[in-house]
Amino acid sequence: MSLKNTLTIWFGKLMVKTLHLLGKDAGNAPGLVLWELNKDCLKAFKVDCPIIAVTGTNGKTSVTNYLNHIFESTGKKIITNKQGNNLDTGITSLLLNNCDMKGRVKADYLVLEIDESHVPVIFSKMKLETLVLLNFFRDQLDRNGEVETLILKVKKFLETYEGNVVLNADDPNVSRLGLANLNNKNIYYFSVDRYAGATDKPYEVGEGKFCPKCGTELVYDYYQYSHVGKFKCPKCGFGDVKPYITAKNVKLDVPSVEFEGEEYKISHNSIYYVYNLAAVYTAANLYNFDKKVLHETFEKFEVNNGRLEKFSVDGSELLVNLAKNPVGANMTLRVMNEHKGEKELLFVLNDNLADGHDVSWIWDINFSIFNDVSRVVTSGTRAYDIAIRIKCSGYDPDKIVVKPDLDYAMIEFFKNKGFKYAIANYTAIQPTRAAIKRYNEKVKGGQG
Repeated sequence: MSLKNTLTIWFGKLMVKTLHLLGKDAGNAPGLVLWELNKDCLKAFKVDCPIIAVTGTNGKTSVTNYLNHIFESTGKKIITNKQGNNLDTGITSLLLNNCDMKGRVKADYLVLEIDESHVPVIFSKMKLETLVLLNFFRDQLDRNGEVETLILKVKKFLETYEGNVVLNADDPNVSRLGLANLNNKNIYYFSVDRYAGATDKPYEVGEGKFCPKCGTELVYDYYQYSHVGKFKCPKCGFGDVKPYITAKNVKLDVPSVEFEGEEYKISHNSIYYVYNLAAVYTAANLYNFDKKVLHETFEKFEVNNGRLEKFSVDGSELLVNLAKNPVGANMTLRVMNEHKGEKELLFVLNDNLADGHDVSWIWDINFSIFNDVSRVVTSGTRAYDIAIRIKCSGYDPDKIVVKPDLDYAMIEFFKNKGFKYAIANYTAIQPTRAAIKRYNEKVKGGQG
């Protein structure tokens, strides 16, 4: 190891130790400092185990956590960024927290969630074995720019990459990346057969309307959600791929799904969740996992970090989901609409730096499909913006209550008992979960 790399590791480890002694979080700051001092700091680490990375606009935290659980279930030592520090600085901090003074990282596997824009940055300096690509949607425009910019960044990386690539065959924005390096024989597509809720026309605004090869408008047999579905270019044939794994017989009323002739019971009745599991199954299949582990994981494992998370609060059943773009919000609204009978909605919207200050994406949410929503409570720094957006969709303004403070929002939200749904964007999701738990504790303690 060079003197520069040695000093990089020593200084980084000192920062981590100091932060731990002070009771501070060492999940991002040490990496931030190291990148300022040494742009090649990732090369200072010695990682000999396989690295599996998961990226995409929606679902990467859930898929990463599922893969981590599957690997750990077999007794493997896994290093993963469960808390979602998925930028170059976060990955650097993760390695600092798990290496020795010589920069050696001891594990059987690294399973990492990676921000789409940072895939080329990180893996130009570390050897990647498997990359899982879930989807590409418009997301946080003032941070990430247009979708096409992100896709081209990942495409450039894949042009010289020869490791495993797991791709969503049903998203044209992702499927096109299988053409980035025709010499790579390790391309594995996953797909989901048409389910009962699929539509012949798009349900919402999508991104992948035109063929990336010839520019012709794509023809869809059906849409699962947004621009994800069964498509093909009528001119050049783009989209006609043979999936390595296909999720079949999707039954959201059970809920269950079939992989390779076996039925799997699953814990959530959402098509978006099925796509996540298809990605997990495909990646796990590359590592020859016992199907018993997959059965148990798909049926019982819960991420419980605001991704389709269930709560029981004071006689009410609540489902909480993160949404940082129109597709994520529409996902929750569709799940909500599939529940028959009256329900209430809490929408928490922030505009902090990590969210992106531009919240114009809320105008692409399809609120017009509200079914049996008896009341809406809005909260967060942009509580009034989301309230106005919902009002403009035609929803009765007398049924909208604005409570920017989360604790007051909880009091209002749980005033009536019943089925409830909560949508929160990136910096709002953890405060929302915390506020729910605080309210629940007060009620249980007889103080509510």
